[in-house]
Amino acid sequence: MFSTGELFKNQRESSGVSIEEASKDLNIPVIELEQIEACAFGAFEDIYQLKNKILEYAKYLGLDLNDVLKNFNEYMFDYTSRIQLTDIEKEMKILEKEEIIDEENRISSPYTKYYPKEKTVPYIIGGIIIIILVVLIVFWSISTITGGTNKTKTISYAGGEYELTK
Repeated sequence: MFSTGELFKNQRESSGVSIEEASKDLNIPVIELEQIEACAFGAFEDIYQLKNKILEYAKYLGLDLNDVLKNFNEYMFDYTSRIQLTDIEKEMKILEKEEIIDEENRISSPYTKYYPKEKTVPYIIGGIIIIILVVLIVFWSISTITGGTNKTKTISYAGGEYELTK
């Protein structure tokens, strides 16, 4: 059992500090300090917040932080190693189901909302086809407007001109 809870209580009482005074100084509710002293760690939802509160309380009481941390870690290792693997798997399945439901019903910002990837390849191919068609239409319309009479019979080049004959 995690005996540091008793150590906290004895140290606090021998220092002449009431639990209310410690609560006020640490800004930790009295009920949580009482639960720490009673080793009622099941009352805490977040193990990391519990660990931080235990370390704050130990520092406040002048206890050796390394010993307190070592005892806490050993206690948590013993506690968690008794949990059956099947219980962990059940909880994981429940959490996965809740996450799926939460994702479907979650209200979120458009900046954080997940949008499925759109298929861009058809859009790219369609754009290329449209560009080719526009270019063909422009060339066709220019040749139609000029009527094909704009054929030159003379080719100019740097050395002079060359006349084409039929």
